[in-house]
Amino acid sequence: MLDAIADIGLDPRTGGYRRFAWSDADMELREWFAGEAAGRGMELVEDGNGNQFAWWGSGDDALLIGSHLDSVPDGGAYDGPLGVVSSFAAIDRLRADGFAPNRPVVVGNFADEEGARFGIACAGSQLVTGALDPAKALGLKDRDGLTLAEVLTARGRDPRAVGRTNLLESIGTFVELHVEQGRSLIHSDAAVGVATAIWPHGRWRLDFCGEANHAGATLMEDRHDPMQAYAATVLASRRLATAAGARATFGRLEVEPGGTNAIPSRVRAWLDARAADEGQLDALVDALVHQARAAADPDGTTVTLTTESVSPAVEFDAPLRDRLATLLDAPVLPTGAGHDAGVLSPHVPTAMLFIRNPTGVSHSPAEFAEDADCEAGVDALAAVVEDLA
Repeated sequence: MLDAIADIGLDPRTGGYRRFAWSDADMELREWFAGEAAGRGMELVEDGNGNQFAWWGSGDDALLIGSHLDSVPDGGAYDGPLGVVSSFAAIDRLRADGFAPNRPVVVGNFADEEGARFGIACAGSQLVTGALDPAKALGLKDRDGLTLAEVLTARGRDPRAVGRTNLLESIGTFVELHVEQGRSLIHSDAAVGVATAIWPHGRWRLDFCGEANHAGATLMEDRHDPMQAYAATVLASRRLATAAGARATFGRLEVEPGGTNAIPSRVRAWLDARAADEGQLDALVDALVHQARAAADPDGTTVTLTTESVSPAVEFDAPLRDRLATLLDAPVLPTGAGHDAGVLSPHVPTAMLFIRNPTGVSHSPAEFAEDADCEAGVDALAAVVEDLA
Protein backbone atom coordinates (compact mmCIF):
# COMPACT_ATOMS: atom_id res chain seq x y z
CA MET A 1 0.00 0.00 0.00
CA LEU A 2 2.85 2.42 0.72
CA ASP A 3 4.27 1.57 -2.70
CA ALA A 4 0.89 2.22 -4.31
CA ILE A 5 0.85 5.83 -3.11
CA ALA A 6 4.60 6.45 -3.26
CA ASP A 7 4.44 8.70 -6.33
CA ILE A 8 1.43 10.78 -5.27
CA GLY A 9 2.53 14.32 -4.43
CA LEU A 10 6.22 13.42 -4.72
CA ASP A 11 8.54 16.29 -5.66
CA PRO A 12 11.33 14.69 -7.71
CA ARG A 13 13.64 17.63 -7.06
CA THR A 14 13.67 17.14 -3.29
CA GLY A 15 12.42 13.60 -2.77
CA GLY A 16 9.81 14.99 -0.38
CA TYR A 17 6.02 15.07 -0.50
CA ARG A 18 3.69 18.01 -1.07
CA ARG A 19 0.31 16.59 -0.17
CA PHE A 20 -1.50 19.72 0.97
CA ALA A 21 -5.16 19.77 1.95
CA TRP A 22 -7.53 19.72 -1.03
CA SER A 23 -4.66 19.80 -3.55
CA ASP A 24 -4.64 17.46 -6.55
CA ALA A 25 -2.38 15.10 -4.59
CA ASP A 26 -4.75 15.11 -1.63
CA MET A 27 -7.73 14.40 -3.87
CA GLU A 28 -5.87 11.46 -5.42
CA LEU A 29 -5.09 10.10 -1.96
CA ARG A 30 -8.75 10.43 -1.03
CA GLU A 31 -9.68 8.37 -4.06
CA TRP A 32 -7.08 5.79 -3.05
CA PHE A 33 -8.54 5.62 0.46
CA ALA A 34 -12.04 5.20 -0.94
CA GLY A 35 -10.81 2.39 -3.17
CA GLU A 36 -9.15 0.58 -0.28
CA ALA A 37 -12.38 0.80 1.72
CA ALA A 38 -14.48 -0.44 -1.21
CA GLY A 39 -12.09 -3.31 -1.87
CA ARG A 40 -12.65 -4.53 1.68
CA GLY A 41 -16.40 -4.05 1.63
CA MET A 42 -16.16 -1.27 4.21
CA GLU A 43 -18.72 1.54 4.25
CA LEU A 44 -17.09 4.88 3.44
CA VAL A 45 -18.34 8.03 5.17
CA GLU A 46 -16.95 11.51 4.52
CA ASP A 47 -18.08 14.25 6.87
CA GLY A 48 -18.49 17.91 5.99
CA ASN A 49 -14.92 18.65 7.08
CA GLY A 50 -13.39 16.23 4.61
CA ASN A 51 -12.53 13.54 7.15
CA GLN A 52 -12.92 10.03 5.70
CA PHE A 53 -14.00 6.99 7.72
CA ALA A 54 -14.11 3.39 6.50
CA TRP A 55 -16.42 1.28 8.70
CA TRP A 56 -16.02 -2.44 9.38
CA GLY A 57 -19.39 -3.11 10.99
CA SER A 58 -21.93 -0.59 12.24
CA GLY A 59 -23.27 0.77 15.48
CA ASP A 60 -21.95 2.75 18.43
CA ASP A 61 -18.90 2.43 20.69
CA ALA A 62 -16.70 1.94 17.64
CA LEU A 63 -12.93 1.50 17.80
CA LEU A 64 -11.32 4.16 15.61
CA ILE A 65 -7.85 3.58 14.16
CA GLY A 66 -6.00 5.43 11.40
CA SER A 67 -4.23 8.76 10.97
CA HIS A 68 -3.89 11.21 8.04
CA LEU A 69 -2.56 11.33 4.46
CA ASP A 70 -1.58 15.00 4.00
CA SER A 71 1.97 16.25 4.50
CA VAL A 72 4.13 19.22 5.40
CA PRO A 73 6.16 20.80 2.57
CA ASP A 74 8.73 18.19 1.51
CA GLY A 75 7.47 15.76 4.13
CA GLY A 76 8.39 12.11 4.43
CA ALA A 77 6.59 8.99 3.29
CA TYR A 78 5.61 7.71 6.75
CA ASP A 79 4.18 10.61 8.77
CA GLY A 80 0.45 9.96 8.52
CA PRO A 81 0.27 7.35 5.74
CA LEU A 82 1.94 4.68 7.89
CA GLY A 83 -0.94 4.87 10.36
CA VAL A 84 -3.56 4.62 7.61
CA VAL A 85 -2.04 1.71 5.69
CA SER A 86 -1.17 -0.14 8.90
CA SER A 87 -4.82 0.09 9.92
CA PHE A 88 -5.99 -1.52 6.68
CA ALA A 89 -3.21 -4.11 6.97
CA ALA A 90 -4.18 -4.95 10.55
CA ILE A 91 -7.77 -5.53 9.47
CA ASP A 92 -6.58 -7.75 6.61
CA ARG A 93 -4.54 -9.82 9.07
CA LEU A 94 -7.41 -10.18 11.51
CA ARG A 95 -9.86 -11.17 8.79
CA ALA A 96 -7.41 -13.75 7.47
CA ASP A 97 -7.32 -15.23 10.97
CA GLY A 98 -11.12 -15.37 11.08
CA PHE A 99 -11.51 -12.62 13.67
CA ALA A 100 -14.96 -11.02 13.89
CA PRO A 101 -15.14 -7.87 16.05
CA ASN A 102 -17.78 -7.37 18.71
CA ARG A 103 -17.79 -3.62 18.04
CA PRO A 104 -17.33 -1.62 14.82
CA VAL A 105 -13.76 -0.93 13.73
CA VAL A 106 -13.24 2.29 11.76
CA VAL A 107 -10.22 3.38 9.74
CA GLY A 108 -9.91 7.17 9.67
CA ASN A 109 -8.16 9.62 7.36
CA PHE A 110 -8.31 13.01 9.06
CA ALA A 111 -8.22 16.06 6.82
CA ASP A 112 -5.49 18.70 6.94
CA GLU A 113 -3.67 17.32 9.97
CA GLU A 114 -0.44 19.15 9.15
CA GLY A 115 -2.02 22.54 8.50
CA ALA A 116 0.49 23.16 5.71
CA ARG A 117 -1.96 24.98 3.46
CA PHE A 118 -4.19 27.00 5.78
CA GLY A 119 -1.97 27.32 8.85
CA ILE A 120 -3.94 25.45 11.52
CA ALA A 121 -2.84 21.93 12.38
CA CYS A 122 -5.34 19.12 12.92
CA ALA A 123 -8.07 21.20 11.30
CA GLY A 124 -10.23 18.20 10.42
CA SER A 125 -10.25 16.73 13.91
CA GLN A 126 -10.55 20.16 15.54
CA LEU A 127 -13.68 20.87 13.50
CA VAL A 128 -15.17 17.48 14.42
CA THR A 129 -14.72 18.15 18.13
CA GLY A 130 -15.79 21.79 18.03
CA ALA A 131 -12.33 23.04 19.02
CA LEU A 132 -12.10 25.09 15.80
CA ASP A 133 -14.84 27.57 14.93
CA PRO A 134 -16.26 26.82 11.46
CA ALA A 135 -16.42 30.50 10.53
CA LYS A 136 -12.76 30.96 11.41
CA ALA A 137 -11.80 27.83 9.47
CA LEU A 138 -13.72 28.85 6.36
CA GLY A 139 -12.05 32.26 6.37
CA LEU A 140 -8.51 30.88 6.50
CA LYS A 141 -6.48 31.71 3.40
CA ASP A 142 -3.71 29.82 1.65
CA ARG A 143 -0.65 31.50 0.12
CA ASP A 144 -2.57 32.16 -3.09
CA GLY A 145 -5.23 34.11 -1.18
CA LEU A 146 -7.89 31.41 -1.55
CA THR A 147 -10.11 30.82 1.45
CA LEU A 148 -10.96 27.35 2.67
CA ALA A 149 -14.59 28.06 1.73
CA GLU A 150 -13.55 28.81 -1.85
CA VAL A 151 -11.36 25.71 -2.06
CA LEU A 152 -14.10 23.44 -0.70
CA THR A 153 -16.59 24.84 -3.18
CA ALA A 154 -14.17 24.27 -6.05
CA ARG A 155 -13.78 20.66 -4.92
CA GLY A 156 -17.53 20.08 -4.88
CA ARG A 157 -17.97 20.29 -1.10
CA ASP A 158 -20.50 22.41 0.74
CA PRO A 159 -18.84 24.90 3.11
CA ARG A 160 -22.06 25.04 5.13
CA ALA A 161 -21.40 21.43 6.21
CA VAL A 162 -18.15 22.37 7.97
CA GLY A 163 -18.25 22.03 11.75
CA ARG A 164 -18.89 19.69 14.64
CA THR A 165 -20.36 16.29 13.75
CA ASN A 166 -21.91 13.40 15.66
CA LEU A 167 -18.81 11.23 15.15
CA LEU A 168 -17.90 11.32 18.83
CA GLU A 169 -21.28 9.85 19.71
CA SER A 170 -20.34 6.70 17.78
CA ILE A 171 -16.67 6.38 18.76
CA GLY A 172 -15.72 4.70 22.02
CA THR A 173 -11.92 4.50 21.64
CA PHE A 174 -9.25 5.91 19.31
CA VAL A 175 -5.81 4.36 18.78
CA GLU A 176 -3.49 6.12 16.34
CA LEU A 177 -0.32 4.46 15.01
CA HIS A 178 2.46 6.81 13.91
CA VAL A 179 6.12 6.75 13.01
CA GLU A 180 8.15 8.05 15.95
CA GLN A 181 9.27 11.64 15.56
CA GLY A 182 12.30 11.38 17.76
CA ARG A 183 14.93 8.90 18.88
CA SER A 184 13.59 7.22 21.99
CA LEU A 185 12.94 3.76 20.54
CA ILE A 186 16.36 3.40 18.89
CA HIS A 187 17.83 3.25 22.38
CA SER A 188 15.74 0.18 23.22
CA ASP A 189 15.13 -3.23 21.68
CA ALA A 190 11.50 -2.35 21.03
CA ALA A 191 10.11 -1.61 17.56
CA VAL A 192 6.85 -0.27 19.04
CA GLY A 193 6.21 2.18 21.87
CA VAL A 194 3.13 3.63 23.55
CA ALA A 195 2.72 7.38 24.03
CA THR A 196 2.20 8.95 27.45
CA ALA A 197 1.47 12.58 26.56
CA ILE A 198 1.78 15.37 23.99
CA TRP A 199 3.50 18.61 24.89
CA PRO A 200 1.50 21.84 24.63
CA HIS A 201 2.39 23.67 21.44
CA GLY A 202 1.30 26.47 19.18
CA ARG A 203 1.92 28.70 16.18
CA TRP A 204 2.46 32.45 16.37
CA ARG A 205 3.06 35.05 13.67
CA LEU A 206 5.51 37.86 14.33
CA ASP A 207 5.40 40.94 12.09
CA PHE A 208 8.62 42.96 12.12
CA CYS A 209 7.89 46.35 10.50
CA GLY A 210 10.33 49.00 9.34
CA GLU A 211 11.00 51.18 6.32
CA ALA A 212 11.90 50.06 2.82
CA ASN A 213 14.91 51.84 1.34
CA HIS A 214 17.80 51.48 -1.07
CA ALA A 215 20.41 48.87 -0.11
CA GLY A 216 23.29 50.87 -1.56
CA ALA A 217 22.36 54.47 -0.89
CA THR A 218 21.15 54.20 2.71
CA LEU A 219 23.77 54.52 5.45
CA MET A 220 23.75 51.72 8.01
CA GLU A 221 22.97 54.16 10.81
CA ASP A 222 20.01 55.61 8.89
CA ARG A 223 18.22 52.31 8.37
CA HIS A 224 15.01 51.03 9.92
CA ASP A 225 15.61 47.46 8.90
CA PRO A 226 13.22 44.89 10.43
CA MET A 227 15.41 42.00 9.26
CA GLN A 228 17.93 42.86 11.98
CA ALA A 229 15.39 42.38 14.77
CA TYR A 230 14.14 39.20 13.13
CA ALA A 231 17.67 37.78 12.96
CA ALA A 232 18.28 38.63 16.61
CA THR A 233 14.99 36.93 17.50
CA VAL A 234 15.93 33.72 15.72
CA LEU A 235 19.20 33.57 17.66
CA ALA A 236 17.38 34.33 20.91
CA SER A 237 14.86 31.54 20.21
CA ARG A 238 17.60 28.94 20.20
CA ARG A 239 19.13 30.26 23.41
CA LEU A 240 15.82 30.59 25.28
CA ALA A 241 14.40 27.24 24.16
CA THR A 242 17.62 25.38 24.96
CA ALA A 243 17.76 26.91 28.44
CA ALA A 244 14.14 25.89 29.09
CA GLY A 245 14.41 22.39 27.64
CA ALA A 246 11.74 23.49 25.16
CA ARG A 247 11.47 23.82 21.36
CA ALA A 248 11.32 26.96 19.21
CA THR A 249 11.41 27.00 15.44
CA PHE A 250 11.08 29.66 12.76
CA GLY A 251 10.30 27.60 9.67
CA ARG A 252 8.44 30.06 7.47
CA LEU A 253 9.34 33.59 6.43
CA GLU A 254 7.91 36.26 4.12
CA VAL A 255 9.87 39.41 3.27
CA GLU A 256 8.42 42.56 1.71
CA PRO A 257 9.12 43.94 -0.81
CA GLY A 258 11.49 41.03 -1.34
CA GLY A 259 14.19 42.69 -3.46
CA THR A 260 17.84 41.75 -3.17
CA ASN A 261 18.84 45.42 -3.32
CA ALA A 262 16.05 46.71 -1.06
CA ILE A 263 15.92 47.06 2.70
CA PRO A 264 12.74 45.24 3.80
CA SER A 265 9.68 47.12 4.98
CA ARG A 266 8.24 44.05 6.66
CA VAL A 267 9.44 40.63 7.75
CA ARG A 268 6.64 38.23 8.61
CA ALA A 269 7.80 35.12 10.45
CA TRP A 270 6.00 32.12 11.91
CA LEU A 271 7.08 30.62 15.22
CA ASP A 272 6.38 27.04 16.26
CA ALA A 273 6.95 26.67 20.00
CA ARG A 274 6.55 23.66 22.31
CA ALA A 275 7.27 23.02 25.98
CA ALA A 276 6.67 20.48 28.72
CA ASP A 277 3.75 22.44 30.21
CA GLU A 278 1.60 25.46 29.44
CA GLY A 279 3.42 27.72 31.92
CA GLN A 280 6.79 27.03 30.31
CA LEU A 281 5.30 27.55 26.85
CA ASP A 282 3.78 30.93 27.80
CA ALA A 283 7.04 32.00 29.45
CA LEU A 284 9.04 31.01 26.37
CA VAL A 285 6.85 32.98 23.96
CA ASP A 286 6.71 36.01 26.28
CA ALA A 287 10.50 36.02 26.67
CA LEU A 288 11.00 35.69 22.95
CA VAL A 289 8.67 38.59 22.15
CA HIS A 290 10.45 40.69 24.78
CA GLN A 291 13.77 39.93 23.09
CA ALA A 292 12.31 40.76 19.67
CA ARG A 293 11.05 44.17 20.81
CA ALA A 294 14.30 44.94 22.60
CA ALA A 295 16.13 44.27 19.34
CA ALA A 296 13.66 46.30 17.28
CA ASP A 297 13.50 49.48 19.39
CA PRO A 298 17.05 50.77 18.70
CA ASP A 299 16.47 50.45 14.95
CA GLY A 300 13.16 52.30 15.03
CA THR A 301 11.24 49.18 14.01
CA THR A 302 8.26 47.47 15.62
CA VAL A 303 7.11 43.95 16.39
CA THR A 304 3.54 42.66 16.69
CA LEU A 305 2.48 39.18 17.76
CA THR A 306 -0.54 37.26 16.47
CA THR A 307 -1.54 33.93 18.03
CA GLU A 308 -2.74 31.60 15.28
CA SER A 309 -3.29 28.40 17.25
CA VAL A 310 -2.42 26.91 20.64
CA SER A 311 -2.95 23.30 21.68
CA PRO A 312 -2.89 22.43 25.40
CA ALA A 313 -0.99 19.54 26.92
CA VAL A 314 -2.54 16.13 26.40
CA GLU A 315 -2.29 13.23 28.82
CA PHE A 316 -3.48 10.10 27.07
CA ASP A 317 -5.97 7.88 28.86
CA ALA A 318 -3.88 6.21 31.56
CA PRO A 319 -5.82 2.91 31.89
CA LEU A 320 -5.82 2.48 28.10
CA ARG A 321 -2.14 3.39 27.84
CA ASP A 322 -1.17 0.94 30.58
CA ARG A 323 -3.35 -1.79 29.07
CA LEU A 324 -1.69 -1.45 25.67
CA ALA A 325 1.82 -1.17 27.10
CA THR A 326 1.24 -4.42 28.99
CA LEU A 327 -0.42 -6.12 26.03
CA LEU A 328 2.47 -5.25 23.71
CA ASP A 329 5.25 -5.32 26.31
CA ALA A 330 6.14 -1.88 24.97
CA PRO A 331 7.94 1.08 26.51
CA VAL A 332 6.05 4.31 27.15
CA LEU A 333 7.38 7.64 25.91
CA PRO A 334 6.26 11.27 25.51
CA THR A 335 6.07 13.24 22.27
CA GLY A 336 6.66 16.85 21.37
CA ALA A 337 4.59 16.49 18.21
CA GLY A 338 0.87 17.13 17.86
CA HIS A 339 -1.55 14.59 16.43
CA ASP A 340 -5.26 14.08 15.79
CA ALA A 341 -5.17 11.71 18.76
CA GLY A 342 -4.35 14.68 20.95
CA VAL A 343 -7.40 16.56 19.68
CA LEU A 344 -9.77 13.64 20.28
CA SER A 345 -8.23 12.71 23.63
CA PRO A 346 -10.42 15.02 25.78
CA HIS A 347 -13.53 13.45 24.24
CA VAL A 348 -12.83 9.70 23.99
CA PRO A 349 -10.24 7.36 25.54
CA THR A 350 -7.26 7.69 23.22
CA ALA A 351 -3.84 6.09 22.82
CA MET A 352 -0.94 6.24 20.39
CA LEU A 353 1.51 3.64 19.15
CA PHE A 354 4.90 4.74 17.83
CA ILE A 355 6.99 2.79 15.31
CA ARG A 356 10.77 2.98 15.58
CA ASN A 357 12.46 5.59 13.40
CA PRO A 358 16.17 4.75 13.11
CA THR A 359 17.27 8.31 12.36
CA GLY A 360 14.73 10.19 14.44
CA VAL A 361 14.23 12.50 11.44
CA SER A 362 10.67 13.47 10.53
CA HIS A 363 8.95 16.15 8.41
CA SER A 364 11.75 15.50 5.94
CA PRO A 365 12.44 13.23 2.95
CA ALA A 366 14.91 11.42 5.24
CA GLU A 367 12.06 10.15 7.43
CA PHE A 368 12.28 6.36 7.53
CA ALA A 369 11.19 3.15 9.19
CA GLU A 370 12.50 -0.35 8.49
CA ASP A 371 10.08 -2.75 6.81
CA ALA A 372 10.46 -5.16 9.72
CA ASP A 373 9.49 -2.43 12.19
CA CYS A 374 6.48 -1.49 10.06
CA GLU A 375 5.42 -5.14 10.11
CA ALA A 376 5.87 -5.14 13.88
CA GLY A 377 3.57 -2.12 13.97
CA VAL A 378 0.90 -3.99 12.02
CA ASP A 379 1.27 -6.92 14.42
CA ALA A 380 0.88 -4.57 17.37
CA LEU A 381 -2.13 -2.77 15.92
CA ALA A 382 -3.79 -6.08 15.06
CA ALA A 383 -3.24 -7.24 18.65
CA VAL A 384 -4.74 -3.99 19.94
CA VAL A 385 -7.82 -4.30 17.73
CA GLU A 386 -8.29 -7.92 18.75
CA ASP A 387 -7.97 -6.97 22.43
CA LEU A 388 -10.24 -3.91 22.32
CA ALA A 389 -12.81 -5.08 19.78
